[in-house]
Amino acid sequence: MNSFKKIALALVAAMTMGTLVVTPASANTVSVDVTTEISGTGAAASPFTVKVPSDNVVSVAATTAPFTDNEALLLTATVVAGTPVTFTAVGANTRLVSAIGSTVNASAGSSSITVTPASTTASVYAYTTTTAASAVTVSVLGASTTLYLKGVAGPAYDLKMTIPASGNISGKVTATFEVADIFGNAVADTVTVTTLGGATAGTVTADALVTGKYTSEISLPAAAGTVAVGASITAPTSVPTIKLATTSQTAIVTVSDLAGALAAANAALAAEKAARAADKVAADQALAAALAKAAADSATATAAAATAKAAADAAAVVAAAEIAKLKADAVTAKVAADKALADAQAAAKAELDKVKADNAAAIAAMKKAFNSLATKWNKKNPTAKVALVK
Repeated sequence: MNSFKKIALALVAAMTMGTLVVTPASANTVSVDVTTEISGTGAAASPFTVKVPSDNVVSVAATTAPFTDNEALLLTATVVAGTPVTFTAVGANTRLVSAIGSTVNASAGSSSITVTPASTTASVYAYTTTTAASAVTVSVLGASTTLYLKGVAGPAYDLKMTIPASGNISGKVTATFEVADIFGNAVADTVTVTTLGGATAGTVTADALVTGKYTSEISLPAAAGTVAVGASITAPTSVPTIKLATTSQTAIVTVSDLAGALAAANAALAAEKAARAADKVAADQALAAALAKAAADSATATAAAATAKAAADAAAVVAAAEIAKLKADAVTAKVAADKALADAQAAAKAELDKVKADNAAAIAAMKKAFNSLATKWNKKNPTAKVALVK
């Protein structure tokens, strides 16, 4: 028996016929009949459930309960004839179609359909490819109600295995497996694990919290080398063209003697440390010898510098004495030169004074003789006198 719900601008619960009722602003009563859900109430906390179309063909096998094989919800709104009804899917993985047939695949349909019925009912089918909840809103004459639905995962289709690439001899590594349907929805299934190369697979254990997740401990052999780990799930009976199934996985694990490798690495490290210690001793000795030689060379250079300074100081004293003597000789020479110059100047002045006196006396005598002659002339020649020289 379907569940029955009435909604007057909001969702309320009832118990019969699987019907949802919308009371629009015009006060006309509109009902939405959901007839093909597997379970759920259609509320957000309890979505209707339908199988995902794992064979890529959307089908509705039953129109009366139970609906366990149905892959779509039939939504039927009761309205006044000729009243448009809009169905809108919210969620990329939920689609709407007007009818179900052999050509309706997982990518068909649209996110919104408006139906204007000639009678009093408008119907669409809603389907989804995800186990996450999505919604379909039914709107008419300004009023709306929202139904929630989610998918039930299909059969196992894809297997993913994760395992460490290396491990220690006689140790263990954990292989993790994830199983999903064709649309990537997690699904529970049986995982079979096989090994080659001396490894042994432990029991496959399902994760208590995550659907479709399993683990198995792989015991590695006592000898180094490589082992192969394989896992498989049952091949699907239908393989749609939208995607090839991945039902097996294989991985290679490199098995190493980690303890031996660690011991070898420690020995190599110890040898390197010893070599470095020896190199340090040799370097310290070379440094000490170089420092000693540098100290000796410094002492020699210091002594040589002291000798050179003493010689330079002695040479400076001799030079100072020579300079002092030269200065004294220069002073003596200057005094003698100054006296000789003064004597020469005095002699020259005396000579010049004598020459001047002699010249003056000669000129005076000549003037006197001329004036005597002129006087005599003038007496004899009063009309042709000559002037006397002063």
